[in-house]
Amino acid sequence: MTYTCKRCGALANAPGHLCQPCNDRQKCRFCGRPDSDRRHVCKSKLEEMRYVCNGCGRIATDAELLCRPEAIG
Repeated sequence: MTYTCKRCGALANAPGHLCQPCNDRQKCRFCGRPDSDRRHVCKSKLEEMRYVCNGCGRIATDAELLCRPEAIG
């Protein structure tokens, strides 16, 4: 399923990956924390982060988790 950001119109596979996500509450797939903050980063996974989103600034381990991915460094 594709979600659309209510503010900028970006598309993502999960609502939490948008700058103004849907009201659907999802848990972080890494730590289980309710992922209501788009800047959430699990401390145990920080070293594995390889991509940053050019749309919302979120970082991720896999490019497909971001709406506009770019490799870090």
